[in-house]
Amino acid sequence: MGDKQDALATVKEYYGKVLTGSKKLQATACCLLEVCPPAYQAILAEIDDELLDRFYGCGSPIPAAIDGCTVLDLGCGTGRDAYLASKLVGQDGYVIGVDMTDEQLAVARKHLHSQTARFGLTQPNLEFRHGYIEDLADCGITDNSIDLVISNCVINLSPDKERVFSEIFRVLKPGGELYFSDVFVDRRLPVHLKNDPALYGECLSGALYSEDFRRLLLGLGCRDYRVLSRRPVVLDNPAVLAWIGQAQFCSCVIRAFKLACLEDICEDYGQVACYNGTLPGLPHYFDLDDHHRFYTGKPMPVCGNSAAMVQETRFGKHFTVTGDRSVHFGAFPCGPAPAQAADSCAANGC
Repeated sequence: MGDKQDALATVKEYYGKVLTGSKKLQATACCLLEVCPPAYQAILAEIDDELLDRFYGCGSPIPAAIDGCTVLDLGCGTGRDAYLASKLVGQDGYVIGVDMTDEQLAVARKHLHSQTARFGLTQPNLEFRHGYIEDLADCGITDNSIDLVISNCVINLSPDKERVFSEIFRVLKPGGELYFSDVFVDRRLPVHLKNDPALYGECLSGALYSEDFRRLLLGLGCRDYRVLSRRPVVLDNPAVLAWIGQAQFCSCVIRAFKLACLEDICEDYGQVACYNGTLPGLPHYFDLDDHHRFYTGKPMPVCGNSAAMVQETRFGKHFTVTGDRSVHFGAFPCGPAPAQAADSCAANGC
């Protein structure tokens, strides 16, 4: 796939014409089963079968507390996640789905009015736009206009990932969130694998090397991101295994906030955060990431970054944070142990 335009054309062909359903996939990276919260499962039961059958995601990248939010779904495909978000944001929120594949958008748009009625909405709060996730301005997405960006196993398919993330942080409001699932790999893959259209379309050869992902975000000014979950991708296709060799893949759910105050390591300012138990559907605890579980009513010492993530975002009204950054106590002992982080495809301390 010589240049970026060739890569995009290959992906459009693969998802627009080659794949007609998840059963056509040769590997399982783009169709991993993810256990959704019961409330989400109930909404999925209301979504038309055609939208579910042509779903190629690797997770369930929709966070809590998005009622009334403006949500952007990158690479929305036939719209499963966009419709799920539509129900969750309610009539006061709005969802924009962006995809470059005409065939998938046609399916997504076909169900708009029937799903609007089924969700009990008086008018659609969702629209689908044709465009490229590398150029959201061309899709009419303006600066600082989005509360939440979601994406489900799509960014790995982009030949220009730096531009994708640059666009994401351009359109996010201050305090806004990127919450996405994708496939990561534990090494940089050789060129001959990236040039294979099937491996690329199956979300493997375009997978992000975790350290390059960390450096990319750092270069864009995002100094801290969080891993919510990580699961190994089991490859059971002998032909795919023969091509891939020793590379190890995993599916991760990642969150990152647009917060200028974040630092590149965890710093200790003596701050304490307490979850009030008021997030919808989460009366007992809230998980900020895979190593920060806030139990309702229990004060928890946090680093400056974690304090900002629960205080200076839409989660602020659900937390009580004491302390500020006026006094510094050195580095904060935060994050998974180094041995755990070394074994992960995508690991970030705190």
